[in-house]
Amino acid sequence: MRGATLKGLAVLVLQLLLLGSVGAKFMLERIQYPRAWLLTVPYDPSLPIRGRYVRLAAVVPIEEPVSDTATLLRVHLVVHEGHVLAIPDENGHERARRTRCAGAPCWVLDEPLAYFIPEHAVDPSRAKPGEALWVEASIPPQGPPRPLGLGRKTPEGLVPLVLD
Repeated sequence: MRGATLKGLAVLVLQLLLLGSVGAKFMLERIQYPRAWLLTVPYDPSLPIRGRYVRLAAVVPIEEPVSDTATLLRVHLVVHEGHVLAIPDENGHERARRTRCAGAPCWVLDEPLAYFIPEHAVDPSRAKPGEALWVEASIPPQGPPRPLGLGRKTPEGLVPLVLD
């Protein structure tokens, strides 16, 4: 019986170390990587079971002029003066696709971002007319932006959302 208890405790400690290392990794990324606000457009994946999160397509300005026929680009994301820029790069880790945002051409990241919300919070992706939903994200050197918070752009400026 005593041997089984020690083995169980060893497994518990191992699992806590693994979980703690993932949490520590994300905390270090929040400190280490640059942050920026990205304009988003709501994205509904049409899944019957989605959980309590909103899916958002991040709008990214492309740094260089791109051919009018291009619809999908590999890009590298950088933060410049507090704004995210997508630089066309054949070796880029992200893909951006051309679409329309509010009737105008724009580029969005091909993979939508998921932002988890509290169980009873109102869906923040349903914006009022004249407002836009923005996401604050850390931008790692590789991989997609990591959402940290949401905000609304109103005529008064960008207001971070507090979701209860």
